[in-house]
Amino acid sequence: MKKTTRLKHLIHSEEIEFLMEAHNGLSGKIAENCGFKGIWASGLTISASLGVRDNNEASWTQVLDVLEFMSDATSVPILLDGDTGYGNFNNARRLVKKLEQRSIAGVCIEDKLFPKTNSFIKSEMQPLANIDEFCGKIKAMKDSQTDEDFVVVARVEAFIAGWGLEESLQRAEAYRQAGADAILIHSKRSDVTEIDAFMKEWAFRHPIVIVPTKYYKTPLDKFEELGVSMVIWANHNLRSSIVAMQQTSKQIFEQKSLIQVEENLATLDDVFHLQNADELKEAEKKYLPANELKS
Repeated sequence: MKKTTRLKHLIHSEEIEFLMEAHNGLSGKIAENCGFKGIWASGLTISASLGVRDNNEASWTQVLDVLEFMSDATSVPILLDGDTGYGNFNNARRLVKKLEQRSIAGVCIEDKLFPKTNSFIKSEMQPLANIDEFCGKIKAMKDSQTDEDFVVVARVEAFIAGWGLEESLQRAEAYRQAGADAILIHSKRSDVTEIDAFMKEWAFRHPIVIVPTKYYKTPLDKFEELGVSMVIWANHNLRSSIVAMQQTSKQIFEQKSLIQVEENLATLDDVFHLQNADELKEAEKKYLPANELKS
């Protein structure tokens, strides 16, 4: 089954489904090996892994380069966090073509202005896109896709910007009618109040995706009760890797030795396994002359 088809099936599954954040080929492979059926290619974590801010400082072509490695390294569908679509409708529809060429299963765009700012930084000062303009962007993306199962998710930032429930519902419905395959409703509250209110008014009219980064204490049962279709764990591989790298670097710097850290690290064989080194060994036996085979 195509990656696009699998992602669409996940969104329309009768059970709640989950995507795990990844920001490069290695983290994508780890997420897949742990059992996740799909990957969230996070704009925040890709930019952070490149050492830049989540303000479209990494160009969309640089993001595509990262996605190509991620797609090659994994077999599960990838949903890209495509920020605002990297410009107007024309930029967004070109993005769809380039994602399809790299076997990326879908893209999520948010109704803010380019260049974007992360939703948790001065969020109430961030302007939102005009509804009609954003709907035109969604239509252009859907019209430009060549794979009928390619997924476009519309992310509503009205709660983030402090515009309230009515604005969130109005935007979500407009984006649904414009052709979005699902709606991502975002909230920065530490509880599920806004999501709860939205879901009760939304009444199951279209698949809903959530990102419970801030309201992480909410039990899964609550999301199931509300009828959420998909949960995205949006940045946790990157954040955990930062802690691990800081601890390891600090320990090595202070001790000037590897004795105390080595037992807590992945082995080199673990790294080689994630790189699929055994496949290369078998390929060498098949394609290299016997006198060129490595010992």
